[in-house]
Amino acid sequence: MKGEIILGIDPGTQLMGFALLRIEKQQPQVLLMDVLKLTKEKDIYARLDLIHSKVCELIKLYRPSTFAIEAPFFGKNVQSMLKLGRAQGVAIAAAMQARMTVTEYSPKKVKQSITGNGNADKDQVWKMLQRILSIEEKPRYFDATDALAVALCHHYQTSSPLVKTGKSAKGWEDFIAKNPGRVRTK
Repeated sequence: MKGEIILGIDPGTQLMGFALLRIEKQQPQVLLMDVLKLTKEKDIYARLDLIHSKVCELIKLYRPSTFAIEAPFFGKNVQSMLKLGRAQGVAIAAAMQARMTVTEYSPKKVKQSITGNGNADKDQVWKMLQRILSIEEKPRYFDATDALAVALCHHYQTSSPLVKTGKSAKGWEDFIAKNPGRVRTK
């Protein structure tokens, strides 16, 4: 398979969304988008093992070059946050074990990258993904589309002209200092 492949993960302890996005000539193509159902397994550690195994399997089969994962948002339920953090950690560990670059994105950053609105709902994100990637069939779970959104967000973040030049301006003075050839005086 040619081109860069991004593995996007939406971590969860009941459903883990995953997606693989191939980037060829700056054009993203969906290779796979699905969920790992974990609800049949009652033991949390068995669920964590399933997450690790699935991520390892995806890495082995598709050989992605990068790994992008959604960061857990801050909730009120501490136990839920702990479980979600463990699920995220196990997925990250699998990627690191495969010597992959790992990048984490907040839910707000993902939504902002896909829709232009950091407060977009899951359906708005899905509709934009449909348009951008020409996807016909709606998946059964938004966890899968969330994982795809994370992968596409990663593509957008890493393909920006500012990222490629290594220049990011922190205001006009910084921009001028880093780009003296672009300043015109009368």
